Amino acid sequence: MTIESDFLIIGSGIAGLSFALKVAEHGSVALVTKKAMMDSNTNLAQGGIASVLSPLDSFDLHIRDTLAAGDGLCNPDVVEIVVTQGPERIRELIALGVSFNLKATPDTASNAETFDLGQEGGHSRKRIVHAQDMTGRAVEQVLVECARNHSRITLFEDHIAIDLITCSTRMKRGLVTTTHEDFCCGAYVLNRRTNQIDTFKSKITLLAAGGAGKVYHYTSNPDIATGDGIAMGYRAGATVANLEFVQFHPTCLFHPQAKNFLISEAVRGEGGTLVDRSGRAFMENYDPQKDLACRDVVARAIDTELKKSGEDCVFLDISHRQADFIRSRFPNIYEKCLDFGIDMTAEPIPVVPAAHYMCGGVATDLNGRTDIRRLYAVGETACTGLHGANRLASNSLLEALVYAQNAAGTAVKELRNRDFGPAPETPNWDETGTTDSDEMIMVSHNWDEIRRLMWNYVGIVRSDKRLERARRRIENVMKEIQEYYWNFKVVSDLVELRNIATVAELIIRCAAHRKESRGLHYNIQYPHRDDLRWKKDTVLRRPLVG
Repeated sequence: MTIESDFLIIGSGIAGLSFALKVAEHGSVALVTKKAMMDSNTNLAQGGIASVLSPLDSFDLHIRDTLAAGDGLCNPDVVEIVVTQGPERIRELIALGVSFNLKATPDTASNAETFDLGQEGGHSRKRIVHAQDMTGRAVEQVLVECARNHSRITLFEDHIAIDLITCSTRMKRGLVTTTHEDFCCGAYVLNRRTNQIDTFKSKITLLAAGGAGKVYHYTSNPDIATGDGIAMGYRAGATVANLEFVQFHPTCLFHPQAKNFLISEAVRGEGGTLVDRSGRAFMENYDPQKDLACRDVVARAIDTELKKSGEDCVFLDISHRQADFIRSRFPNIYEKCLDFGIDMTAEPIPVVPAAHYMCGGVATDLNGRTDIRRLYAVGETACTGLHGANRLASNSLLEALVYAQNAAGTAVKELRNRDFGPAPETPNWDETGTTDSDEMIMVSHNWDEIRRLMWNYVGIVRSDKRLERARRRIENVMKEIQEYYWNFKVVSDLVELRNIATVAELIIRCAAHRKESRGLHYNIQYPHRDDLRWKKDTVLRRPLVG
């Protein structure tokens, strides 16, 4: 089956949905999401959205904090654009119906609404607008409802994109060929309900498929975070950048039955303290900002403490705050901890670091355009230049909103100004010679091997020896997956395995290339930052035909 639209959007988080609602006023939209609409990293975002909304704050301060966190690799132009557009994007969400927390007693000096702003690691002011500790869910629910009710947006849930289609795509046994003169004209998409592969044709395609936390054994991300957008963009020939900078969130709930549950950085912003099993606070030994240090510093500090002590976890203690405050400020975290027998109002929460956010991704310009014509990327799939070597807390949803706005405006102009002509002929998916798999053990085994080798060898602390081990192993896994992929009919698990393997290989290559320690990349053989040789992006592009 062939589905045609003006805009094809792959992903249903805040970035994809925001883009969809803006471009739908100018053309037809097909939005593909591999599970239900609410299954996204956005839905799990607890802390909030960083934006200058207080008279005690300023754009200059937010810019300074973002640049400091990025450790020398942020694009200053991008930082200024994102920070200065923040308040307007927040007002748009409020107009759509998102309810953010307001102060119980508004400031009398201003007639405007006074937000109950939080503070998180790396921020010099309170600037985190939030909806309790479920900000992502509050935003996602409103955006999903708006999309469902829009007459020009067609939603394709339980559909997973396999590969992008370009004007020169030629399906061959074991190879999708492309050239440097390509433009994107859609994607092959697997219907997870029927296992049928459909051809989605579009004039503009947006990658907004989220991050790749499932590349690692321990992650705060949901099961959907398998790097699909990054992998598809790379295979199509788009440039990817800075994939060595994987952010490990310092505080994931440590409990045998707790899967992927994050303890928000806002807990530390409200006075939570990291302690060891004896109750000793340790962050003062690692950074002057103590528990409000940036995430890379805190994650490495915890990793160091665990290696020294041999313990399985450290603890986050906010029990000194009033119980009523904790329950009202963190209702979701409080209830979740109670489910596992932990009362955070009376005892510390056991926590460990976990893979959380990709600062690198498909490289874009200031308007979300990749270097493949008609292909855009936003959100965690993209590398815009905002985060540099380390993302400042709560800048991710902000970036998604701003880049969705700017990408939508540019895409609409491109749609209006370009004479697209008739859609190019594209081959249907070729399953000739394939059979149903009778060896899915290959998928599950390699899935587990990739995630463990990435955690052990390409984690919070790295070395040349570990990276070389990871490179050798991923090469063998990639060969096995490639052989399997073209001999058997494609199923969802195989698509995701292929993607996490691709992203794992890219992370390893980027990490091995950077011979210094900067931001989220720490190599024990090069423990210092080297601006003379390495103050630059790590850029990869697949060799293309033509």
